[in-house]
Amino acid sequence: MMDLFDYIFSEYQTFILVFIRMTGIFIITPIFSRTNIPSIFKVSFALLLSIITFSTISEQGISFDTEIHLVILIIKELSVGLIIGFISYLFFISLFIAGQIIDTQIGFGMVNLFDPQHNAQVPITGNLYYILALLIFLTIDGHHWFLQAIIKSYSILPLGSISINEGILKQMIYVFSEIFNIGFKISSPILATVFLANILLGIIARTMPQMNVFVVGMPLKIIVGILTIFITLPIYLIALQHIFDNMSGEIFNFLQLLMKG
Repeated sequence: MMDLFDYIFSEYQTFILVFIRMTGIFIITPIFSRTNIPSIFKVSFALLLSIITFSTISEQGISFDTEIHLVILIIKELSVGLIIGFISYLFFISLFIAGQIIDTQIGFGMVNLFDPQHNAQVPITGNLYYILALLIFLTIDGHHWFLQAIIKSYSILPLGSISINEGILKQMIYVFSEIFNIGFKISSPILATVFLANILLGIIARTMPQMNVFVVGMPLKIIVGILTIFITLPIYLIALQHIFDNMSGEIFNFLQLLMKG
């Protein structure tokens, strides 16, 4: 153990860069960046992972001539960590997009919850989907996979080797479009059901003009929407598997693009 710490002190430049990338990931990734997790725990855990990772990449020795060079390397590694965390964050955000679409259609558009994690108002259904996704992710040991992906990133993209290119921008545009695509697919069963309910209300309004459709329509759409949400939860679990697979693939795609230069 003392030999390891002696080696860390002798190669402190490399260890600093390992820790910086790890910190960038922990800043924004959905699980580890939650505000209800004490900062001291996050820093300690990032430090522990950095020590473990450093012992596996000891051949990636990094040296710098000036302080400016060190600052540039720190910015590069922080950018890599933020990109990895941001990609994973985007795929979880697709659940809020789905929730916002659903809430708007069933009449919950003006009813939001304050989420201290994002420091913003979030849709009720989106928050439900988000919490379920986090629970499922932890249940299937997704956090173990994510930690393995973090450690593997150092072998795919060695320290200080990041290079920005136009392929990254194209891939980012694709990811953003995929996020909205996922959000729409998740919400589509509820949208279809509410659409059929609206058609039914239209038929009732034509056949029974004396009925106040606006009074009946609002609670009907809420009931139909909530029932459909719970009925389609098994489909949602299948969609989550697709989301997690996409997230995994895109993280490694970005690492390879950053390496190509």
